[in-house]
Amino acid sequence: MKQFFLFFIVLAALFIWGCTKSNKPITPPPSDGYQLVWSDEFNYTGLPDSSKWSYDVGGTGWGNNEAEYYTNARLENAEVKDGYLHINAIKEDYQGKQYTSARLVTRTKGDWLYGRIEVSAKLPSGTGMWPAIWMLPTDWAYGSWPDSGEMDIMENLGFMPYWIVATVQTKIYSARLGTQKTSIISILDCYSDFHIYKLEWEASELRFYVDSQLYLTFKNEGTDYTVWPFDKRFHLLLNIAVGGTYGGAQGIDNTIFPRSMLVDYVRVYQKK
Repeated sequence: MKQFFLFFIVLAALFIWGCTKSNKPITPPPSDGYQLVWSDEFNYTGLPDSSKWSYDVGGTGWGNNEAEYYTNARLENAEVKDGYLHINAIKEDYQGKQYTSARLVTRTKGDWLYGRIEVSAKLPSGTGMWPAIWMLPTDWAYGSWPDSGEMDIMENLGFMPYWIVATVQTKIYSARLGTQKTSIISILDCYSDFHIYKLEWEASELRFYVDSQLYLTFKNEGTDYTVWPFDKRFHLLLNIAVGGTYGGAQGIDNTIFPRSMLVDYVRVYQKK
């Protein structure tokens, strides 16, 4: 479940942060002690590798009144070609909805406790787009959302172009209470170039980056799961939502479709 007041957060950030022009990303080698444990380089053609990816399917609104129907292994919405994963949002009538898209998940095929998660992606532009790279608990050991936690590595609202948002949600730091931990960075070529959206997840803290730029740190306060539910395994999600409570706060521009998020690679590292 994804519920937080991105619109209001971004507006507030306009008064706090200045624009930072990000250069084309340069991938640093893993730091000492890290090794690659899971990856998809998308060097094949067709549907995403079924040994690594599954799909969340349906048009329920996903807790945010979203307008799309997420399809299941449908090439039109999730296709690997030319070395990239293409997640495609399309305007079409489908299962009672006016838009389709895909929500890919690694659940039970890629689940991790701690590590470095890197996703190199180019984002879709346009009012109504809401792309996301994020993580949810696999086992929900501490209860339903937000008690078991959520880590949003990258979100972008199309009606507020260039702002990249990272957010952490827990039982006491959540949108439900207006206490979620969020930070924003401006990436002026996020729609025209690839950037590395990265989470470094350790037992002591979470660190969120775009390329080499650290822009959110969330620390383990040493209390209990209400602050730090991040001692259980999580999985990765990649999706484009269309519209919804936040993505559609200024409507949906129907002239922009189709729109795609391109993913160059996903790499997960853990310490030996």
